[in-house]
Amino acid sequence: MPNPTPKHAPVKITKGYVDRIKPGPTDEFHWCVDPKGFGLRVNPSGRLSFIVQGRLDPHKPPARITIGAYGVFTVDQARDVAREHLRSMRMGIDPRDVRREDEAKSVTLRQVADAFFARPGMLKENTRKEMDRHVDTAFAKWLHRPIASITAVEVRKRYEELATGGVTGKRPAPGGAASSLIILRTLINWAMGEYQTKDGTPIIEKNPVAVIKKELANQASKVRTRHIDRRDVGLFWHLLTTARHNPAFSSDTLAGLDLVMFLLLTGTRRNEGAMLTWDRVHLDDTDPANNWFYLPDPKNKNPVWLPLSSQAVAVLNARQKANGRAVKKSPFVFPSRSVSGHIRDTRAPLERFSTVIGMERLSAHDLRRTFVTLGVKACRLDIAKLELLTNHVPQGVTARHYLETSDLRDYHREVQAIGDYIVGEARLAAAKASGANVVALPLRA
Repeated sequence: MPNPTPKHAPVKITKGYVDRIKPGPTDEFHWCVDPKGFGLRVNPSGRLSFIVQGRLDPHKPPARITIGAYGVFTVDQARDVAREHLRSMRMGIDPRDVRREDEAKSVTLRQVADAFFARPGMLKENTRKEMDRHVDTAFAKWLHRPIASITAVEVRKRYEELATGGVTGKRPAPGGAASSLIILRTLINWAMGEYQTKDGTPIIEKNPVAVIKKELANQASKVRTRHIDRRDVGLFWHLLTTARHNPAFSSDTLAGLDLVMFLLLTGTRRNEGAMLTWDRVHLDDTDPANNWFYLPDPKNKNPVWLPLSSQAVAVLNARQKANGRAVKKSPFVFPSRSVSGHIRDTRAPLERFSTVIGMERLSAHDLRRTFVTLGVKACRLDIAKLELLTNHVPQGVTARHYLETSDLRDYHREVQAIGDYIVGEARLAAAKASGANVVALPLRA
């Protein structure tokens, strides 16, 4: 029966000796006379790996450490590494602990983010993608740096760059800057608990994002109220509907315009609208009040059936016709040629029209606020109903335990009122654009 680990008398390991070695049927070990403990492992496939073996504790078996493959290391390089490891062992230091510590200290921001996002069941897919987008764009130059090397000075500088110029350097984005740095803070906090030295000391002793703690707190305390003024929403809608007839626009551009219209008419969150699929839409030509869509997994985890106004139904009908003409049918209501298969970004149409209506900028979430504001100011609707329609679960005990918060299809009248107001204002805007003498009548209670 062959020896599972054939032994060879210690020799002077040189390049010539290594090149003459022939692999056997099992792993073989060749030990060097100088330094004692330096050796070479040869496996049956012919792979040659330098190793070193020594005792850390006279009462325990010797520790064997792989230095690396022949070819990656020369014989002399491997011998030098072996001497260093043997010297550490004589001092009671385990080189494996040192290597693990070095590996922990060298883990990059990208590696930390990937490990953080890979935890099963911890993050919703949309949240993960949004966080990853911030990491990729806001910290592109830091991705492959050791996360432990990021300094407080660099953090403050990057925050100020993002706040004053955004990721493109062209436009202030204090909100986006705060979001990006909060994500970085989260990743570093997680790395502090996940990656440690041998004695349990975190590889990062203090989170460098703490240097802008006050700025992040100030930004978080600001209540955002930006929305389209009820006096400008007609012009905004007119611009959207006019743009839809531009023959030069691509299918993705048209889908993006339709998504903006849908968000304004329904108050839906951007990602929830963008990822809407046809199997969650119900259209009824005979009963206007029986048109609705379903969100099975919204941000607050409260599945909800929401009514559709006639204007929203018109948007969806246009989407159905476009999908019918498409060579490849899409399950998404607002499809895209992107990898995701659906529209993900509404910034282009919002940037195109925001300045026309006198706004410095406009986001998808501003459309959600506009939906609520129009409901209250222009249509005199009950704010509690609008909270439900935007899928904000009531906080009051009675409402939370006794009010239906999922099936909201009976609130068709409310969404229809908002749709009618928007289209009515758009007719006025269209008339003004054509040169007609139009006088807006005051709102009546």
